[in-house]
Amino acid sequence: MSQESLVSKKVLLPFILITALFALWGFANDITNPMVSAFKKVLELNNFQASLVQLAFYGGYFTMALPAALFVNRFSYKKGVLMGLALYALGALLFYPAAIFQEYIFFLLALYILTFGLAFLETTANPYILAMGSEVTATRRLNLAQAFNPMGALGGLIVAQHFILGALESDDLDSNGNPIYGSLSESAKATIRDSDLEVISTPYVLLGLVVILFFLVIFLIKMPENRKKETRVDVLPAIKRLFGNRKFVGGVVTQAFYVGAQIMCWTYLYQYAESIGIDNKSAVNYGIAALLIFLIGRWIGTFLLRYITSGKLLMLFALGALITCLICIFSPGLIGLYSLVAVSFFMSIMFPTIYGIALEGQGNDAKFGAAFLVMAIVGGALMPTFQGMILDIGGAGYKDTSILGVPEVNFSFFLPVLCFIIVGIYGYYIYKRNNA
Repeated sequence: MSQESLVSKKVLLPFILITALFALWGFANDITNPMVSAFKKVLELNNFQASLVQLAFYGGYFTMALPAALFVNRFSYKKGVLMGLALYALGALLFYPAAIFQEYIFFLLALYILTFGLAFLETTANPYILAMGSEVTATRRLNLAQAFNPMGALGGLIVAQHFILGALESDDLDSNGNPIYGSLSESAKATIRDSDLEVISTPYVLLGLVVILFFLVIFLIKMPENRKKETRVDVLPAIKRLFGNRKFVGGVVTQAFYVGAQIMCWTYLYQYAESIGIDNKSAVNYGIAALLIFLIGRWIGTFLLRYITSGKLLMLFALGALITCLICIFSPGLIGLYSLVAVSFFMSIMFPTIYGIALEGQGNDAKFGAAFLVMAIVGGALMPTFQGMILDIGGAGYKDTSILGVPEVNFSFFLPVLCFIIVGIYGYYIYKRNNA
C-alpha cells in the first residue's frame, strides 16, 4: 500500500479547521440519541412516537443534502460551511421557544432545522477532506478526519448524562424502584414537565451559541480555494454519470443500511440496558464505552488501511459486527449489553470507508455524489422507527412479549444484523472487483 503523505503543509490549516467540524456535528448526533428515551418519559410517549426524534433528526439530512450540494456547486466550500453553521445554530436556538410552548412537534421541528445545517456541513466537509491530497490516500485521510467525530460525540454523551438525564425529575424512582412520574397528579406532572423540558433545551441553546462562535471564526479566517475541485459541474450529466456507476450506487445503498444500523445500536442501547434493570443515567456509561471503543476502532482501522484494502477491511469488520450483534440478541443480560457495546468497534470504519470507496475516481462529480451519500443517512431516520415499532409489540415496555425465545428488545436487533450483512456484501464486492 502507498506511503504517500496524507496532508500537505499547504492545506494543513483548512484540514484542521474542517476536521474540527466533524467533532461539532458528532456532538449534536450523540447528545440527541438519549433524547429518544428522555422525551418518551417527559411527554409520556410510546416507543414509536419517541423514535420520531430520529426521524426528524436524520430526515433533515435527506431533505437538505442535495440542495447543499447545489449551493456548494454554485458558490464554494467555505460558503457551504458557513450556511451549515448558520442553520445548525438556528435549529439549536429554537429549542428555547420549543420548551416554552411544550409541544413535541416544535422540538422535532428544531431538530429538523438543526440537521439542515449538519447536512450542509457533511456534504461540504467530506468531499473537501477527500480533495486535500492524492486520491490514493483519500480514504485514509477521511478516516483520520472522521476519527474526531466520536470525540465530539463523547462530549455530547457526557453532557446528556450529567446535564440532562441526570437532572430529569420524570426519571425518578420510588423506594421500590418504580417510576414516580406516571402516578402523579396532572398539576404535579405539569410542574415537572416545565422543569424537565427546560433541562433538555438549555444544552442545545448553549450549543447554538458555540456554533455561532465557530461561524465567526470560519468567516474571518481566509480559507484557500481549490479552483480545480471547486469548478462548477453540470448537475444532470453528473448525476447520470454517478448512477451509471455500480460502485457508487452500491455505496449509497450500503451507506443507508450502515447508518441505520449505527443509529439503532446507539439509540436502543438505552432501552436494552433498561430492560435488564439499568437506569438511563447509568446506561450513558455504556454509551460512552461504545464511543470510546468506536474511537479506538477508527484509529486502528485507519492504520490497517495502510496494509489491507478498503473492501477487504470493510468485509471483515462487517463480519465482526454481525457476530457481536447476534450475541447481543441471544445472550440477554450483561453479556448481551457488552456485546452491543462491542459492535461499535466494528462499525468504526464503515461510514468513511464506504464514503471513500463510493467517491473514489468520481472527480468533480464527487460534489453531488457526496450529497447522495449524505442523503443515505435517512437510513438513520427509518430503521430506528421500524425498531421502535417492534418494541411496541405487546405494549410500551421492552419485555412485553417473547419472539424466538428472547424479549422483543433483543429480537429488534435483527434489524442491525440485516444491515451488517448488506455492508459485508458490498465490502466483498469491492474486494473481488479490485482483485479481479
